[in-house]
Amino acid sequence: MLEKLAKQTAIYGISTILGRMLSYLLTPFYTRIFAEGEYGIITDIYALIPFVLVVLTMGMESSYFRFAAKAEAEGGDIAQRKRKLFATTWGITSLAALIFFVVVVLFRNEASALMGEVYAENPIYVVIVAAIVMMDVVGCIPFSRLREQGRAMTFVLLKTGNIVLQVGLAVAFWAMGLFDSEFGVGWAFVANLAASVVTTIAVVAVSGGVVPKVDWRLLLVIFGYSVPLLLSGIAGTANEFIDRQLIKYLVPEGSFEQLGIYGAITKIAVVMTLFTQMYRLAAEPFFLANYRKEEFKAMNAAALKYFVMVSMFIFLAIALYRDIFAYIVGKDFRTGIEILPVVLGANVLSGVWLNLSFWYKREEKTMFALWITLTGLVASVGFGLWLIPNLGIYGAAWSRFLAEVVMVAVSIVLNRIYYPTPYQFGRMAEYVVLALAIFFVSEWIELPNEWLQYTVSTLFIVIYLCYAAWREKIDIKGLVGHILKRGKR
Repeated sequence: MLEKLAKQTAIYGISTILGRMLSYLLTPFYTRIFAEGEYGIITDIYALIPFVLVVLTMGMESSYFRFAAKAEAEGGDIAQRKRKLFATTWGITSLAALIFFVVVVLFRNEASALMGEVYAENPIYVVIVAAIVMMDVVGCIPFSRLREQGRAMTFVLLKTGNIVLQVGLAVAFWAMGLFDSEFGVGWAFVANLAASVVTTIAVVAVSGGVVPKVDWRLLLVIFGYSVPLLLSGIAGTANEFIDRQLIKYLVPEGSFEQLGIYGAITKIAVVMTLFTQMYRLAAEPFFLANYRKEEFKAMNAAALKYFVMVSMFIFLAIALYRDIFAYIVGKDFRTGIEILPVVLGANVLSGVWLNLSFWYKREEKTMFALWITLTGLVASVGFGLWLIPNLGIYGAAWSRFLAEVVMVAVSIVLNRIYYPTPYQFGRMAEYVVLALAIFFVSEWIELPNEWLQYTVSTLFIVIYLCYAAWREKIDIKGLVGHILKRGKR
């Protein structure tokens, strides 16, 4: 079964890596054409968008996967049940998106004033971003249907096409000198909107001709499952962006400049983010299918172990070469590169928390998600209020890391009480301790030149990989031979 998960992760991973590589080209691009304060606007907006998306999608993605699996288990006219489920979840999210856009347009001046002086001077920014959100929400459930149907390649092509178009338009606008105009960073949002419109039209076209129509009786049943996910999603996403908002309001001077630097450095952690995202795309429908209880526990435990093993490798691969990765962003943004290991650690913990969430989604005890994420949000705000005024972006990075620690700890406690799963915490601790020991030893060693330092770092990473291969009894020779054999076909 885990081979299926690995295959799906690889398929989604290819699209995610290709797409995000193109998307993250915008980071070195924008950090070289915009000043820190201007890039701070982009950071601020793209931190808020996921929060609004979570509110408007209302937990319907996970609900769609769960109820689609239940339709298969109950038998009968499965195709008809899935069509009704799709029409209902798509219909309610699209309606919410349309209402949101209309409200923002009508109250654009008030909304802009609440977001800050920069937006009050350019309320059109807020309108464009609201349109982006509307299009993305309308396309959300159709994309979920592609995942549920196993149409990974269609998903890949549409998602990659979206990013290619956005990057292409951004470069075209720069070539035309539009970023130097009075509208400035607004053209970055225009590029995003155009790509979102095209992508949403395309995914709707391949969604099977189903008309969005809400079955209110079915919706009430779905809401019983999705409302806790919605509330936990709001708290969880708030936890993801609250560090940026606290920087904006708590840093005494140059808050948007600091926000721009913080946003640029967090973008460098792209590989860790990619791995977690591509894993989520494959794992969510996989683990919410109808497996036997003990079978699910065994697979979930094994998946978390391998997730931690790979995540700590990625941590080392970025943290030990962060001086090289710093060149991704413009020179003025590299002053905050020392927060990168902390950001990477927070991303690892975020992925661990994702794995620990599948059991209560499967058991339809989604209220646990709300408890966990609210605890994390309180921790994030508390640590942020304490650390950010004095430490700036360093305090923001640590506050997010500590909040993730709290959420993982609460998740583990709840799992041990309500759904004991044989997670191999001892084995996972080995990988974490080894990786951290390698990191700190590498930091402590002072070598004559940077190339010797990189050589030693590479040797350390090889040691980590060899240990992992030995501990998991991975046949490296056989694996390489299998890959080479397939490559010759």
